[in-house]
Amino acid sequence: MVSLSTLCRYAARKVDYSISLTWKKYNVGQINNTEMIDAAWKIFFQSKLTFMHWNKGGEAMAPIVSTTGGTLLVRKLANLSPMPVFVGDVVLLKDPEKSDDLIVRRLAALEGYEMVSNDEKDEPFVLDKDQCWVLAENQSLKPKVCMLIDV
Repeated sequence: MVSLSTLCRYAARKVDYSISLTWKKYNVGQINNTEMIDAAWKIFFQSKLTFMHWNKGGEAMAPIVSTTGGTLLVRKLANLSPMPVFVGDVVLLKDPEKSDDLIVRRLAALEGYEMVSNDEKDEPFVLDKDQCWVLAENQSLKPKVCMLIDV
């Protein structure tokens, strides 16, 4: 059994998640104002804050994540605000090359960070709002061309 404080923190996160997701649905027109309370209750009682993700493996995150694959426990974020995410966190993202797949990467920089290259030919730049920089853990891999992914 978990402690009362842990249970209260979990309930508070679920309330925040329910309200955020309901508000998103309302803003995009999926629900109207009379359905908001029902939607929030449904999300609170029926949704999960964490889920299991089977990682197919690969070299990109070795040795942190096994190259043969394995299960990851993933925490859902209700809003895309960068506040609950920190540089150094391991994140699950949609693969920009295959949108049906998910990839595991380490967060290296958030919006507002200045990116400076070791190569003098590259101009420094600042990450705009809703942008981040992610890296593969395996340093022996060659870098890929970066691309902007819409969230």
